Amino acid sequence: MVRVGFFIAVLALIGVVISGLAAFRVYDQESSIDRSALTREVDIHANLIQERLGERELLARVSIGIFKPSSVISANALAPLRAYIYAFKTDFVVASWVARIGPADFQAVQNELKRSGFGNPTIRGFNDMPADLSAIREPVDILMDVEPQNDKTSAFPGRIVDQHPIIGPMIQQAMQSGAPASSNPIELFGRGGQLGIVLAAPVFKEGTKTVIGFITISYRLASLMLSNDDLSLFAVSLTDPRSSGDELGLDSSGEIELFSTASRTMRPLTRKVTFGGREWTLNYYPKTNSTERARELAYIVALIGASLTTIVCGLFGYVSYNNVRLSREVEARIGFERRLTAVIDELNHRVKNILAVIQSIVTRTLRHGSDIDVARELLIGRIHAMSNVVTLLSDSQWQGVKLKGLFESRAIPHADRIAIDGPDITVSARAAQSLSLLFFELASHSDEGLSLVGKHPHIVANWTVTGQGHDEIFSFRWEEFNTSVATRRPDSDFGIVLLDRVAPEALGGTSKRYFTDVSYVYELTAPMVTVVDEHEMDRTGRIAGSV
Repeated sequence: MVRVGFFIAVLALIGVVISGLAAFRVYDQESSIDRSALTREVDIHANLIQERLGERELLARVSIGIFKPSSVISANALAPLRAYIYAFKTDFVVASWVARIGPADFQAVQNELKRSGFGNPTIRGFNDMPADLSAIREPVDILMDVEPQNDKTSAFPGRIVDQHPIIGPMIQQAMQSGAPASSNPIELFGRGGQLGIVLAAPVFKEGTKTVIGFITISYRLASLMLSNDDLSLFAVSLTDPRSSGDELGLDSSGEIELFSTASRTMRPLTRKVTFGGREWTLNYYPKTNSTERARELAYIVALIGASLTTIVCGLFGYVSYNNVRLSREVEARIGFERRLTAVIDELNHRVKNILAVIQSIVTRTLRHGSDIDVARELLIGRIHAMSNVVTLLSDSQWQGVKLKGLFESRAIPHADRIAIDGPDITVSARAAQSLSLLFFELASHSDEGLSLVGKHPHIVANWTVTGQGHDEIFSFRWEEFNTSVATRRPDSDFGIVLLDRVAPEALGGTSKRYFTDVSYVYELTAPMVTVVDEHEMDRTGRIAGSV
């Protein structure tokens, strides 16, 4: 009996040890799998949010780039922009034109508002109360036009927005920085409305740095930053910049609700996104406590293992091993499906961007009054240039292309006359699209016949990279020799916007173009961090990589 008891005790001890080890193993693996899955899904979601915000900011930059109002005092200033606003994105709430008006033009403003048929054509404060115009000595910002125009928005024109506690500081920041600026969360359409964010982009007087007004576009906060899949592993909230210790999140009905961080029981994963020249903090809270769940599973495994014999313990260990393996396979499958969803979303984003660019190219190239033969030639060439860069990006899985590859003969005209020189750097997808259109635009307007001196223009394109680390600067120079103002084809409206605004702003740099005694020169300078954009390449690589 003693030997049997001793043997049973030994078996029981072995079973307890095995079950304890199995319980610890299950706890460690479950915790690691849940933690890594949560981190991966949070990174994907934060990147998608940043892409979404970048699209909205790009829309504002493109809008002010092509915005040329006939008059600052116009209640129909947004008419030329309506097609572009709806072509890029349709999820905005209100777009508006806010003009900087001096006291001498107040009467003209009221006459214009009255002529346009707005319900209240008088100039008034942001709270819709009459303003003492005689006390105003400096220019003020007055809302002149809105899109869409309906019963709610038609009441806005005529209001002075400078003293608004949220819109006022945003306008001041946009004017001082000269770039789009975002507001704090604001109740759209007044008290009781849905929370949203307003983006203001300054509009400069042509050829100067004088701000003549602002284009503002408002978005719902719920769809802009807080949207999330019901099957995701987390709930996302936004740190409220208006009050410390509070967060904005969605309740069960999909409405925005204010939460206090003191009421949260779990620590979140935080990610930073940028929008309108400021940082926003997203907080990701797990929907389930993975540590507690893994601990409970470990307790169950230990309890069952301690009560069984060596054979049962062995069977349990075998079953546990297969269970963990199956759990890994399920997690891998779920991860693959999520990766596939991310790839599809990325593809949809790329296609929408390309279609939007092509639509802009077609619209600007075939504008009223243009020569149909020249427009057809430019349109085909620009689309070929876009097709070439898309092919190169597709071959590299959208992880960038070699800069020299953008000078192929199928992409730009007169490639055989272009002498290129510079390091063969790899530029990001975003930079490649802008540079491809830029190179085509420069090459397509060079002289196709003999110049005044009887020679074909000789083109030299070179670029250099100077500085180190985050201070590296990309400098590009295009020079056409044996050409002059008289022999070179004049730049089109689309080309001027592309050369002077769209391409430099897309790369975060500056440009200039001029004629010398013997040549035409175009120079572009931009930070290498925007030309290379390693963050975009890494993100695209993670999405396109194998699971």
